[in-house]
Amino acid sequence: MDKKGIIIYKGKYGATQQYATWLAAALNIQAVTAGQETKQQLAAAGYVVLGTSIYIGKLQLRNWINNHKDQLAGKKLFLYLVAGTPVSETQKLEGYLTANISDDIRLRCQCFFLPGKLEFGKLSLPDRWLLSIGAWLAKRRGENIVTADYNHVRPENLTDIINAVNATNEVPA
Repeated sequence: MDKKGIIIYKGKYGATQQYATWLAAALNIQAVTAGQETKQQLAAAGYVVLGTSIYIGKLQLRNWINNHKDQLAGKKLFLYLVAGTPVSETQKLEGYLTANISDDIRLRCQCFFLPGKLEFGKLSLPDRWLLSIGAWLAKRRGENIVTADYNHVRPENLTDIINAVNATNEVPA
């Protein structure tokens, strides 16, 4: 029958969790915040969907992935990254992967880049400050960092990852 999986995620302001909730419903599997999973849940999973936001170039799930390499061995891995960086900027997004995840894990993951959201008023004071300074520095380099509110988090953004997971679970006739 179908292989069972689990979603392990970590985000900062809710977009990654929203995607995890939608994925869990679509795939009929459990979504668990990183660090809240049990060894038994991870051991029982035939595949793992890893969800992470990117914060100042760092994957929120980076340490969890590095600390659980042994438990991830032999499992089919799917990774979704949620970022303010437009999904069309694949080179920049791929750079985040290369900088944060070791080759032995990264090369085993099917990766998906998902658009995020920004609600400036809900950011912590240090995060508002960092975003403002980062936007100012980017502008000096001729780049643009959006500081106005936006929300591109939509269930239809998950179509490719849902199809990939379902294709992995299909039992050959």
